[in-house]
Amino acid sequence: MIEAAGTGGQLAFDGQYVTITRNGFLARATHGRGDKKIPLTAISAVQWKPAGMTNGFIQLSIGGADRQAAKGGRTMNAAKDENSVVFTRKQQSAFEALRAALEQAIASQHTPAAPAASVADELAKLAELHRQGVLNDAEFAAQKARILGS
Repeated sequence: MIEAAGTGGQLAFDGQYVTITRNGFLARATHGRGDKKIPLTAISAVQWKPAGMTNGFIQLSIGGADRQAAKGGRTMNAAKDENSVVFTRKQQSAFEALRAALEQAIASQHTPAAPAASVADELAKLAELHRQGVLNDAEFAAQKARILGS
């Protein structure tokens, strides 16, 4: 579990869900208290503004595309967004680690899985190994039976 505490909220990522927790007076005034649990599969992007002269923020895009606020108003808008957490420069390193884990997890969802080898392909490879002498007759027969489910 990766956690990061910002101003007015915390983020936690367990590999499957991101939980945004709000506590305190500021949270009640802007978002209400409590937790919001978002499945990783619902997050389409992570917007990031590092802390500098002003606070930074991490903002989760849920579903479709988000419009970016005009320069100068981004942090103020993020503070009002229920899917964002604002952080200070001191808190930034924890959010950077969380951001990296989230982006890696999101990207891995979109990496195509290697196509499964067909039964014919597996048998052809097995036959080639047998022909090369890597497998003896008994090993070849056993592996062929395993592939064919016999």
